Amino acid sequence: MKGVRTREGTLEAGPEGGRIVDEAAVITRVRAGEPEAYAELVRAHTHVALRAAVAFGAGADAEDVVQSAFLKAYQALGRFRDGAAFRPWLLRIVVNETRNTVRSAVRLRALAGREALLIGSEPLIPESADPAVAALAEERRTVLLAALEELSEEQRQVVTYRYLLEMDEAETAEALGWPRGTVKSRLNRALAKLGQLIPGKGGEEHE
Repeated sequence: MKGVRTREGTLEAGPEGGRIVDEAAVITRVRAGEPEAYAELVRAHTHVALRAAVAFGAGADAEDVVQSAFLKAYQALGRFRDGAAFRPWLLRIVVNETRNTVRSAVRLRALAGREALLIGSEPLIPESADPAVAALAEERRTVLLAALEELSEEQRQVVTYRYLLEMDEAETAEALGWPRGTVKSRLNRALAKLGQLIPGKGGEEHE
């Protein structure tokens, strides 16, 4: 991914990143006039931000969307609520930027974008593996993607945050701006519907 450019320079991001031990301390440093510290946040969250952009339909524009989202987050850091988690706040900006950037193409790109996300999050099947196993895995992925398209927008959002982006319930609630009870109820309804849509999953109960 490209670096995030501010008026002070360009902030470079690593390909994968990782969690920062004390994000609050990093944010304090940035607010205190140390903009280069923001690169630590960029490195830590680039990977999940790209996954979110792809999951919500950015497609080939994902890197540009994330670049813009990091810049907007930097510009808005003065309004960031002390004690809040940075990742859900950032992902809300990423998702909003995705929608603003590709609004007219979101529905057309959604299926291909989520397929790319799912492929990237699964172990690759070795070439020596049984072809029947590979075919079955591909068939299941296709069925899942088709089933996701049958969900409402809110149901797709909560499933994407909770499972494709691997966020816990609290982070999902923060990212979506919903109460945790709403996340749980909508997730349960989404999983129930997926259970009806995916062969062999009907009738399963979800906590």
